[in-house]
Amino acid sequence: MEQTRNGEERSVRNHGSTATKKEWRALSVTVFLVGVSAALMAAPLPAGLPPAGQRVLAVAAMAIGLWCTDAIPAAVTGLLVVIALTLSGGVPGFGQALVGFAEPVAYFLIGVLTIGLAVSQSGLAERVARFFLRYCRGSARALFLQQLLSFPLLTLLLPSATTRTGILVHVYEQALDLSGVPRGAPLVKAVMLSLNSINRLASTVLLTGGITPVLAASLIGGICWGRWLVLMVVPYGALLTVGAVLIYLLHRKGFNDPLPCIPQAAPRPLSGKEGRTLVITIGASLLWLTDAWHHWNPALPAILAWACLMMPGIGVLTWKDFERNFGWANFFVLASSLSLARALSNSGASAWIAEGIVRSTPAFSQQPILVLVLLLLIAAPIRLLIPNITGFLATTIPIAMSIGATAGINPVICGLAVMIAGDAVLYYPAQSASSLLVHEHGHLTATEIFRFGLWMTLVAYLVVLFVALPYWAAVGEPLRLIPRGG
Repeated sequence: MEQTRNGEERSVRNHGSTATKKEWRALSVTVFLVGVSAALMAAPLPAGLPPAGQRVLAVAAMAIGLWCTDAIPAAVTGLLVVIALTLSGGVPGFGQALVGFAEPVAYFLIGVLTIGLAVSQSGLAERVARFFLRYCRGSARALFLQQLLSFPLLTLLLPSATTRTGILVHVYEQALDLSGVPRGAPLVKAVMLSLNSINRLASTVLLTGGITPVLAASLIGGICWGRWLVLMVVPYGALLTVGAVLIYLLHRKGFNDPLPCIPQAAPRPLSGKEGRTLVITIGASLLWLTDAWHHWNPALPAILAWACLMMPGIGVLTWKDFERNFGWANFFVLASSLSLARALSNSGASAWIAEGIVRSTPAFSQQPILVLVLLLLIAAPIRLLIPNITGFLATTIPIAMSIGATAGINPVICGLAVMIAGDAVLYYPAQSASSLLVHEHGHLTATEIFRFGLWMTLVAYLVVLFVALPYWAAVGEPLRLIPRGG
């Protein structure tokens, strides 16, 4: 008994020591990055860079470093960005540092995540997922194919890829267990890798499909729901198709053995909660689909749905449910990233970087395709360094668009290209909440996720250059800008 007690005491001391080391390491990294930021602000002003631009770039360096190392919570980094932009003079005042918090996209996020929470808690999402599972009829290939086809369909009901993954990972675990497929089998790897990577891509096809499309559209500007669908449906359809084929080829051994029919419980009547959630979700989707008529910002239907879902007697969520399950960190990271992106643009920092890159490569003016190739090559290591897609988009899209404008090519194409290059890949689980969900269930190792991320990097490059560019030109977004009067 005494030995057990002593062992427990040593374990507690060791755990406390480990925690203290981690805290000191995080503090050291934070202090170091803050010091680097201060040194950049104090350095001699580079030629052509406005003073405010130098300060904003210094803040951006600190933010990227903190987001990369995860030394402090991502939301806290977002708040430090707001403070640093104000105190450094990178923006005219505190109100300008908070401009991202006034953007509709931040409140769109609240509405969309609340819809996903309601669909999950009402039981509606599991009902829909099981409906698709019913028709695999013992075929592993059919199970995989219907999983892939369900992603874009479920996106209309569940815009958040994280919510879809959180529900479907349990459903497919159950289906595979009932079919007698052991953990770690190639079929399990294929299904879980599809949830980990391909599922996310289905969301970006719709402007209202999650953080990536709505933030990218906000940064690029002037893209409505219908136009976004036109621009994205072919490139992302290609990404989904090639990615699915790649998963199949990597784990093709798992598709040879037949599966026993998965037993299904008799369908139960739609509950009151499910019915009300379905009506509210469809109502929001109809408002998004008809934005060309009423011209509402996508955030407005999302907030209306949020209010209905929280309304006593109508909704299905209580305030405690919302407060306990809503990821507020996403809101703070998104809003602060928007503030940083606006500051990079308004201070002249983005334009200065763009001019420097274009000036260093004179061939850009004659070969606009080289601009796009360079942007794609730069996007991959930046995505590797920045774990948060919001931080990646807020950093790269303004600069990419500035480079495009300076080089005389379409800034919209530049913004969309780097978005695809960053959105199509995951190099480690921390880069996506949905990936973390799959990884925590023990079906995929970090090495497997990284390896597939490298494959998808190549796929993204090929899709942008050989699918997206010709298609975008055909729908009115050519690579080279047409001079006025020319």
